[in-house]
Amino acid sequence: APQLQLLEEWSLDGDTARFRRKLCVVPEVFAGIAQCISGHPVFYNASNNPQLPVPIQLAIFLNAADHYGNASTTEDLAEWAGVSVGTVYNCFRHVMIAVLQHHDDAIHFDPMEAKDQEEIHRAKVWVERKGCFDWRNGFLCMDGSPFNLFQ
Repeated sequence: APQLQLLEEWSLDGDTARFRRKLCVVPEVFAGIAQCISGHPVFYNASNNPQLPVPIQLAIFLNAADHYGNASTTEDLAEWAGVSVGTVYNCFRHVMIAVLQHHDDAIHFDPMEAKDQEEIHRAKVWVERKGCFDWRNGFLCMDGSPFNLFQ
């Protein structure tokens, strides 16, 4: 049975641990991201078949971004959200297009800027303390990430 509706229940009940376990963000961050991307034209069409609301598309995307291996198949995501496999694909596409529009505003590392150097240093210290010692010089990916850190 679909479990997507549980996110709203967990958010309203203050059960942020469960909400965060599924989407890797707290409800306030989720709402902020949804608000930030919701005005993008990719979420609007002139079809007789309306798209899913932006928060649902974002939830499907974030749930998938947190999972890897057997838990990240499109079929599993579709079952979790109660949608078709094609809808999962469309949600991914829409959210990525909208998020990438904000790339330069949200992601920046200027090695000449003191503020960015401090942020990178803090991230590296955190990775060394919480992660694997061998990853101490990295700051963009951490254990549990679906990205290949080494091949």
